[in-house]
Amino acid sequence: MTAPRDTTPRKAFGRLSLPERNFVAESLRTETVGGVLLLVASVAALVWANAPLLHDSYESVSDFHFGPEALGLHLSVAHWAADGLLAIFFFVAGIELKRELVAGDLKDPRAAALPVAAALCGMAVPALVYTLTNLAGGGSLGGWAVPTATDIAFALAVLAVIGTSLPSSLRAFLLTLAVVDDLFAILIIAVFFTSTIDFVALGGAAVGLLAFWLLLRRGVHGWYVYVPLALVVWALMYNSGVHATIAGVAMGLMLRCTTREGEKQSPGERVEHLVRPLSAGLAVPLFALFSAGVAISGDALADVFGKPETLGVLLGLVVGKTIGIFGGTWLTARFTRASLSEDLAWADVFAVASLAGIGFTVSLLIGELAFEGDAILTDEVKASVLVGSLIAATFATVLLKLRNARYRRMWEAEERDDDLDGVPDVYEEDDPAYHLRMAAIHDRKAAEHRRTADEITRRIAREDTAARHGLAEVPGGAGEDDDRPA
Repeated sequence: MTAPRDTTPRKAFGRLSLPERNFVAESLRTETVGGVLLLVASVAALVWANAPLLHDSYESVSDFHFGPEALGLHLSVAHWAADGLLAIFFFVAGIELKRELVAGDLKDPRAAALPVAAALCGMAVPALVYTLTNLAGGGSLGGWAVPTATDIAFALAVLAVIGTSLPSSLRAFLLTLAVVDDLFAILIIAVFFTSTIDFVALGGAAVGLLAFWLLLRRGVHGWYVYVPLALVVWALMYNSGVHATIAGVAMGLMLRCTTREGEKQSPGERVEHLVRPLSAGLAVPLFALFSAGVAISGDALADVFGKPETLGVLLGLVVGKTIGIFGGTWLTARFTRASLSEDLAWADVFAVASLAGIGFTVSLLIGELAFEGDAILTDEVKASVLVGSLIAATFATVLLKLRNARYRRMWEAEERDDDLDGVPDVYEEDDPAYHLRMAAIHDRKAAEHRRTADEITRRIAREDTAARHGLAEVPGGAGEDDDRPA
């Protein structure tokens, strides 16, 4: 006999499991700090590139070349940042994706349907908006992929600024959405921005990846084994013509992200815990420092709204992302058995969808690849990414602030821990031990209240007695034969 089909309606944006909640909280802490550093690096890049006395030095540093030329790695600083440092970012993205596939929301096809549909629509609609804008304006269609990416670090930095009381379900949705978004962005880079392939170098990279996988399977430990191998794989991938960041993703996907007996953390989680601060705190901010330094002037900003390529990117991020993600989420809930959690409204989903319009790291990278060889248009597209991200962040901030009081109440309910055991009470409602602990706590509180009530009763009784005694025994009295005061 086959098992009966589960027809229980799913709650979209419902409460996370406790392990998933803890993982999301840990990830968001690092990503939020990284997002703030990313914001600082971006502002520094704009100041450095636009200050009259500093502009030339920015260009000189960005264009400075170093590295072994014999190995095809004599690259500029900006090139090292885009192809080298971002490989670390995509390595972490690969681990996140693997974890989501084997232990997170993407493991369950029913739970995965919502973020996958939202991510796909959140990439397809911005690409369509860009394409229609450029068909109408006679612009280049080469930048269709620029507005398709979401920058999770920047989005979470905005959340850190506007408040930390956003419900964990919405934060997890944004995180999972960005992981799926990163996967498709990687596929776009690999498929559409690889012109020529050196099959010898690509074969060497494949052999290196196979060696990486075999070492992991055999349980070999030691960074001194994996780091040199990873560098060799990265160099071969770069020289193959396939974007070098693909090497980082491939190695991240190979790590085991499930725990075995006696393990508190899987190898993937341990490595991610070690590498994520390097990615969020160093690699991505340095990439931003040498990618976000575009000339900002009145004419440049006018071009953002005046050229079809830049306007397409802007509208794709601000309008396309919001409509795509919200529409994909609504359609999934409308035509499946999923329903929105009672604690949230569709306005909350719309606000998070607009926040996903912050496209920065991957959008800047794709912009460089899409318009390679046209430095002026590349800078203009980067400016449009910055302006579009700023507009999306501002719009999302207003929407989220309007619901902030509601979020705060939800967050307080999620975090409440009356029995002080380190686990929120909402996760222990079906645990008899929890209710026994709470009963003991209530008994102690009741005893304290009884003692307090008895003390108050005794004090009132004493005061009443003293008052009656004072009225009945007036010293000396007052009478006609005694002039002493009563």
